[in-house]
Amino acid sequence: MNAAIQDVQAPMFEALDIEHRYGSRRALDGVSFTLLRGGFHALLGPNGAGKSTLIGLMTGLLRSQAGEIRIGGHSLTREPRRVRRQLGVVFQQLTLDLDLSVRQNLLYHASLHGLGRRLARQRCDRELARQGLEERADERVRQLNGGHRRRLEIARALLHEPALLVLDEASVGLDAASRQALNEHVRALCRERDMTVLWTTHLLDEIDPDDNVVMLCAGSVVAAGQAQALCARTHSATLQDAFRHLTGGQGPDNEEGRT
Repeated sequence: MNAAIQDVQAPMFEALDIEHRYGSRRALDGVSFTLLRGGFHALLGPNGAGKSTLIGLMTGLLRSQAGEIRIGGHSLTREPRRVRRQLGVVFQQLTLDLDLSVRQNLLYHASLHGLGRRLARQRCDRELARQGLEERADERVRQLNGGHRRRLEIARALLHEPALLVLDEASVGLDAASRQALNEHVRALCRERDMTVLWTTHLLDEIDPDDNVVMLCAGSVVAAGQAQALCARTHSATLQDAFRHLTGGQGPDNEEGRT
């Protein structure tokens, strides 16, 4: 088998026996799963399950304590720059500069990725058009509503053309209509660009029956597979019932402590 075929068939993302502690509290306990190239994947779990800790490790905000993360076949520990070139991230907390304009936020981020001025402007114009923000390019970010700010963060995350886009509870704080619109928009981007998306959430209405799902609870992976297959396996009428079955009664919509 030649190298090109191997590369296409290799997983886009691999978590290999990841462990992480905050003092004596174990946030992640031997977490292992893979994401294939292309498609929309959901990381499902209640607040406090360890989703944000995992995202912190993926993005280098947290230092690895045990296990390994690979993106595009490259080790985050040994090849961090190669990994980060393939990764776009929308964090749960807003990370835009509210006093800069929409375009200035994008150009600043492009410079951090080493894009030349001409290419950066071309990419900014392209992403603003795709996000429907071109007419607001010169407005300060603080003038945008929550949904438009999220779209701007997605535009920023796509400037360097990553292979994997990760959204950590990106719909938190949005109303129901804005949440649905954002979810549909990300799915469309996934299809159009043949991009791998990891969408972390504790809200089941953001998951479709044919989505690939990784269920995380109390720092451990309790199940992985297509949502409707997990329902069938547990003889559950809904994904919420399946989640409760697999976690011993805990619901994914738990609003207690965040990890």
